[in-house]
Amino acid sequence: MGLTTQKELFANCEGNWKRLLRFLQSVDQSSDMVQTSAGNMQVTTGRYHTLLINNSKVYSCGSSLSGVLAHGPETTQCVAFTPIEFPFSAKVAQVSATHNHSAFVLQSGEVLTCGDNSSHCCGHLDTSRPIFRPKLVEALKGTPCKQVAAGMHFTVFLSREGRVFTCGSNTHGQLGHGDTLDSPVPRAVEFFQSVGPVVQIATGPSYVLAVTQDGSVYSFGSGSSFCLGHGEQQDEHQPRVIQAFKRKGVHILRVSAGDEHAVALDSNGRVYTWGKGYCGALGHGDENDKITPQVLVSLNNCLAVQVCARKRKTFVLVEGGVLYGFGWMGFGSLGFPDRGASDKVLRPRVLESLKPHRVSQVSTGLYHTIVVTEGGRIFGFGDNERAQLGHDSLRTCLEPTEIFLHCGHSRSQVC
Repeated sequence: MGLTTQKELFANCEGNWKRLLRFLQSVDQSSDMVQTSAGNMQVTTGRYHTLLINNSKVYSCGSSLSGVLAHGPETTQCVAFTPIEFPFSAKVAQVSATHNHSAFVLQSGEVLTCGDNSSHCCGHLDTSRPIFRPKLVEALKGTPCKQVAAGMHFTVFLSREGRVFTCGSNTHGQLGHGDTLDSPVPRAVEFFQSVGPVVQIATGPSYVLAVTQDGSVYSFGSGSSFCLGHGEQQDEHQPRVIQAFKRKGVHILRVSAGDEHAVALDSNGRVYTWGKGYCGALGHGDENDKITPQVLVSLNNCLAVQVCARKRKTFVLVEGGVLYGFGWMGFGSLGFPDRGASDKVLRPRVLESLKPHRVSQVSTGLYHTIVVTEGGRIFGFGDNERAQLGHDSLRTCLEPTEIFLHCGHSRSQVC
C-alpha cells in the first residue's frame, strides 16, 4: 500500500489509528475465517448446499448432488448442518463450494476435495465416479495452500507463497495457461511468477479474479457480461491486469466474482462493481451494464470490509457489522421481508433486522444466503427447498432466520 493510499485511508478513518487497524483486521478476516465470541468460523455457499467451519470442524447441509456434502454415497440430503468426518481428525482452515464440488484447505496447507470430478475439477485423475468423501489432492503435496476457490467445473488454488494453481475444464481459458486445454491435476499459472505474489483469488462460473500484493487485479477466462472488467467481452486465456484500477492508482484488497458481475473493495473501504446490471446487481440505481469497474457512490461514506456477489445480487458488509444488499430478491435471498420474492433492489439497502447482531461475514449462493455474526450466531434466508439453509423445515425464508447448532443438528428461529 503506497504512502498516498495510506494517508487517504487514515483520513477516511478520521485520523483514528485504532479505527484504521480495526478496518484492516476486519477486511483480512471477512473473506476467510472470522473470529467470533463463539470461536473461529467461516461460511460458504454452493448452488444448493452450504459449508460451515466452526472451530476447525466442518458442517454441511443441503442437497448432496454428486457428493458435495462429503458424507458418503448413502447421503442424498442433509436437512440440518451435519459434521463432516475428515481423515486423521484433520483441522480445516478454509472452505469453498460451488455447483458440483467442494474443497477444503487444512491448517497443514493440504487440500481435499469432493464431488463431481468428471471435468477433473477436484484435481484427481479418476473421473469414473463422484468423490463422496474428502480426498487429498496428491498433486499439491509439498505445496502448502492458504486458499481454494471452486468455480463451475474448475478449481483455483492459492499457495502460502502466493503461487496460483488451476485444474479442470478450460473452455474459456479460465485456467490461465494461455490455451483452452483442460488440466486433470493442478498446474501452476506461470504468468504470476513475473508480477509478484497473489494474495486473494475469486472464481465465477468460468472466470477468475486474482489480487496481487501490490493491489492490482488480474482477470482471465470468460469475458461474457464484461465480468473481466476490460471493457470488452472477449475471453482471456491468461491473466490480464484490469487497467481501470491501475490507471487511477486504486489499491484493491478483496474481490468477489458473481455469475454475471463482479465487485471489488479498495484500501480506502470503497466498493466498485462491473458487469451485467440486470436487476440492479451493480447497485447504481439502474439496470445498466458497466463494462469497467465503477465506484459505488452511494456507499462512499461507509468503510466497507467485505464484498460478496453471486447470481444477480450483491452484499456489502461495512464497518460496525452493518450489511447492505441489492439486486434480485431471488426467493428472498436478499433478506428484505417487505419485498416480493422476485423484486429488484436497485440501490444498496441495509438489512435492518441484522443490525443489532453485527454481521462478521456473509456468503450467498444461487438463491440462499448465510451470515455469521460477531457473537457467533448464524442466520439464513432465501430458498430452502433443498435444505441449503440448514433449517429443520424446507420452507423459504424471506427474512433472516437464526440457525442453532446442537450436537451435529440444527434448528431455526426467526430473528
